[in-house]
Amino acid sequence: MKKNRKRCALVTGGKRGIGRGIAYALAQSGFDVVIGDLEDDAEVQETIQHIRQLGTQAAFVRCDVADLSRHAEVIDMVESTLGPLTCLVNNAGISVKKRGDLLNASPESFDDLIRVNLRGPFFLTQIVAKQFLSRADDGQYRSIINISSANAYAASPNRAEYCLSKSAISMATKLFAARLGEAQIGVFEIRPGVIRTQMTAVASADYDKRIAEGLTPMPRWGEPHDVGNAAAALASGAFRFSTGDAIHVDGGLHISRL
Repeated sequence: MKKNRKRCALVTGGKRGIGRGIAYALAQSGFDVVIGDLEDDAEVQETIQHIRQLGTQAAFVRCDVADLSRHAEVIDMVESTLGPLTCLVNNAGISVKKRGDLLNASPESFDDLIRVNLRGPFFLTQIVAKQFLSRADDGQYRSIINISSANAYAASPNRAEYCLSKSAISMATKLFAARLGEAQIGVFEIRPGVIRTQMTAVASADYDKRIAEGLTPMPRWGEPHDVGNAAAALASGAFRFSTGDAIHVDGGLHISRL
C-alpha cells in the first residue's frame, strides 16, 4: 500500500459563513487548509487560528475568483505554502445586490453573478484539473467540490441571475466529473438550502416565518457546519465510486410534497 501523504484543500471564500464551516470540517478530517479570499482581515485570521487549533496547518492566499489572470498564481502559492493540492472547494460566490422582479434584472447584475459564480470557478477548476492530471497517481484521493444552492433547481424570480449561475454549476460539475472520472478524481456539487450566513441575514425574518410554517421537513435553519460535514465526507474519499452527484444539505427542502 502506498504511503498516505498529507492532504491539502483550497477553500475559496473560506473566511466566514459556509466557507468557514467547510474549512473547519476539513481541518477536523486532517486536511491542511488554505483560505482563498479577497483580503486578509480579522475574519481570515480568526478562521486560520481556529484551524490551527484543530491540529492542522492553515494559510491565506489572496484570491478573486473572477480574476482569471491570477488563477495559476493562486494555485502556485497554495502549493508552495502547504504542498500539493488534493481538494478544491469552489465556495466563493455572490448573490444579487437587491432582490427584485426578474423583468427588471440588469445586464450588469447578470454579468457580475455569472463572472463570480460560474466563469471564475469553471476556469479555476480547469487549472486544478490539469494540475491533478499532470501528476503520477500516488494513491491519494483528489476531489473538486462545487457549492451551488437549492436555487440550482428551485426558481426564485426575485433573483433570477443567481438561479441561472447556480444551475449552470450543476452542469459544470457533471462535465468535469465525466472528464476526470478516468483519473479517479471525484467531482461533486453540494446544494445548501436555507443556511444561516451573512448572505441570508437580509431575509432572516422571512425564512424564520417560512420554516415555522413548514418550508422544510426538518424545521430548522441549516448551519455552516452542516455543509462542512458533507464537504469533508466527500473530500475524504468516503464515496470513491461516486462522481458527478449533487448532495442536498437542505433539511429536505428539495422533496416535492403534496
